[in-house]
Amino acid sequence: MNLTRDQLLDAYRTMRTIRSFEQTLNELSQAGKVPGFLHLYAGEEAVAVGVCAHLGDRDYVASTHRGHGHAIAKGVELPAMMAEIFGRGTGICRGKGGSMHIADTERGMLGANGIVGGGIPLAVGAALSAKLRRTGGVAVAFFGDGATNQGLFHESVNLAAIYALPALFVIENNGYGEATPVEYHVRVADLAVRAAAYGIPGVIADGMDFFDVTAKAGDAIARARAGDGPTLLECKTYRYYGHYVGDPLTYRPKEEAEQMRASRDPLDAFERRVTREELLAAEELRRLDDGVAAAIAAAVKFAEASPWPEGGDLTTDVYVRYGRGEA
Repeated sequence: MNLTRDQLLDAYRTMRTIRSFEQTLNELSQAGKVPGFLHLYAGEEAVAVGVCAHLGDRDYVASTHRGHGHAIAKGVELPAMMAEIFGRGTGICRGKGGSMHIADTERGMLGANGIVGGGIPLAVGAALSAKLRRTGGVAVAFFGDGATNQGLFHESVNLAAIYALPALFVIENNGYGEATPVEYHVRVADLAVRAAAYGIPGVIADGMDFFDVTAKAGDAIARARAGDGPTLLECKTYRYYGHYVGDPLTYRPKEEAEQMRASRDPLDAFERRVTREELLAAEELRRLDDGVAAAIAAAVKFAEASPWPEGGDLTTDVYVRYGRGEA
């Protein structure tokens, strides 16, 4: 895939936004300003941005408990996201979903999900809808390595394969299922080989390389749009922070994350390539960094100034009333 200059700038801006968003949330959480659990996406930016580079308004994404990156890559507005995480009434879900349940159906973001693998069948349903309505849309399910051991993963992939649905299943293999190394919970070196059981392509991408993810996701999404069915894409990536903010990280050596940051950081790798090939200048990227920093600061300011939900809002957006002409 040959990316235009504007596409490259947008990709870097989005990856930097995800990184800065997560770093800011880590600081705010440790300062006691953010309620609830946070599962940060820093380190995995190339996956969300590389996949979502091919998606538009007619396409859908189903996410995970580590979903901020997917939401940002799909175009969810930063102030509304930040307010949601702060639990404020101006949040994208009016402060009721928090970090693990951010959704914006207008942008095809079906939601982050606190259930491991819970978004996979939602994506299958969206893909079936797109096929039946002939919208040309594609549904993407993001999930971790641990979710591939869930029954709903196998049932969903099987169903999507049988009906040749326009779906893409993206495994974000960051090496750990919560605190369990991958080699302890599966007997195969590459999770993509599980695609063979369902007669669909299984593809492996370097999840720390935006360009590799973009190329392979592009092929899979084009295949889905052409009516040739789903693909299982395994992106081998790494999360810089623990499973959650406050995770003592006793299950992996400190040096491991430091080495990954120093040698394989996706933003650094992107900058090295585009400057080496004279596609973009470092000065342009620094200006984008400044713009992102200002946008994140504005989002935090908006969230902090936003009101808490009212008591009367407790049951709104929860129940649906069925009756004569009512829904």
